[in-house]
Amino acid sequence: MSSSASRVTCPVLSTRLTTAARAAELIHDGDNIGISGFTGAGYPKALPQALHDRMVAAHERGEQFRIGLWSGASTAPDADGVLAEAHGVSTRLPYNSDPTMRALINSGEVDYIDAHLSHSAQYMWFGFYGNLDVAIVEVTAVLPDGLLVPSSSVGNNKTWLEQADRVILEVNDWQPRALEGFHDVYYGAALPPHRKPIELTEPMQRIGEPYLRVDPAKVVAVVETDRPDRNAPFSEPDEKSAAIAGHVLDFLRHEVAAGRMPPELLPIQSGVGNVANAVLAGLDGSEFTGLTAYTEVIQDGMLDLLDSGTLQAASATSFGLSDSGVQHFMDRIDSYKGKILLRSEEISNHPELVRRLGVIAMNGMIEADLYGNVNSTHVMGSAIMNGIGGSGDFARNAYLNFFLSPSTAKDGAISAIVPMVSHVDHTEHDVHVIVTEHGLADLRGLSPQDRAPRIIRNCADPRFRDALSDYFDRAWAERPTARHTPHLMSEALGWHQRFLDTGSM
Repeated sequence: MSSSASRVTCPVLSTRLTTAARAAELIHDGDNIGISGFTGAGYPKALPQALHDRMVAAHERGEQFRIGLWSGASTAPDADGVLAEAHGVSTRLPYNSDPTMRALINSGEVDYIDAHLSHSAQYMWFGFYGNLDVAIVEVTAVLPDGLLVPSSSVGNNKTWLEQADRVILEVNDWQPRALEGFHDVYYGAALPPHRKPIELTEPMQRIGEPYLRVDPAKVVAVVETDRPDRNAPFSEPDEKSAAIAGHVLDFLRHEVAAGRMPPELLPIQSGVGNVANAVLAGLDGSEFTGLTAYTEVIQDGMLDLLDSGTLQAASATSFGLSDSGVQHFMDRIDSYKGKILLRSEEISNHPELVRRLGVIAMNGMIEADLYGNVNSTHVMGSAIMNGIGGSGDFARNAYLNFFLSPSTAKDGAISAIVPMVSHVDHTEHDVHVIVTEHGLADLRGLSPQDRAPRIIRNCADPRFRDALSDYFDRAWAERPTARHTPHLMSEALGWHQRFLDTGSM
């Protein structure tokens, strides 16, 4: 028995301690599995490998063994990746970033349901996804009364534990025991027509409880682990990321000066990645202080902001730290208690709350078109990269949203500003500000024909501005009775292919 045995102090659930291999025997072909995990934090570490081994053995016997795999968001190679390697996943939702799983999704082997993260739990309650057979949830500890101390993410764990027929717990000794108290799990949700307003009016307001609940009768196994989260490295901001950050900060200054925002800004939400971290680093060196965050993920940059006092507090559903960021957090964990609050993603991403709080949303994109439509998920309109995640939850409901990207890809061969996006995730109706290293285009209050010149002039790489302007001018001239959003359809659709074929116009 590992050292984490002392963390299973419930007399009933301590009798369910077993190995990962034996626990995996309780999962069957055709089961839908809800696993913990959000952006590489808090996912089960032992069961996926044990399940992989069962799947491979079954396939070698000529037997089918495939499952539906549901999560909070992305997990890690030792979860999504090993199950994909075993060719044991039939359906995946609501978000994936693992390259092995991505290949199977794009080959058609795995059915991928790319959902808004705020929808995933409620769609499960509504019965849209079918029955949840098993929940596999990592926790930090099992208390004597059977309550569960969540780990480094909450995600959809509350819903999986409530709705699954059977539950397998992984108690991970690697997760700091001091995480107890960092969570706020809301249990007040109800199905329509019995829903009531969620009474959260400040980012750090507690509306729930610090523990997850589970019916002990449903827990069929408890497995002890001692393994780290999958921690993603972040590089130092490069020149383009720093330029994007500078444009965002200048725009926020403009909004404060115009009286549209208080000096301490409104609660910020930041997507994951190096550009997002560059914006956070820019905030840390700016005049802005007393900030709050209402977001999905706590990244390294937010820890730095909390350390400096630029950021007072942050509400999220998960950590998403580098190795050094994890060590930094663990070394100072007591100082972050009361400043970091982890919630279920149905609350962290809830449209009602995002709109009430007036969140400033900052998310990445793959491409934007001349009229402000944004593609954040697909390459060439067909191959998915990761998924929409929570960007739609925040963008559509934000007080102000930004979509951020370098102006080119493939070493400058492909423009991120195009006549027509190859896939639409965020329509022109939802997009406020587009930012590249060259500048930003504030699209608020503009008609489509006024957006196009501004996007080309401010955001497109200079090498592509003439071609984009020529396209818009010809579309305007050739469509005299269709000038609201003028397009040359065959040319717009062929734009992407020409760049792939030649690397230039």
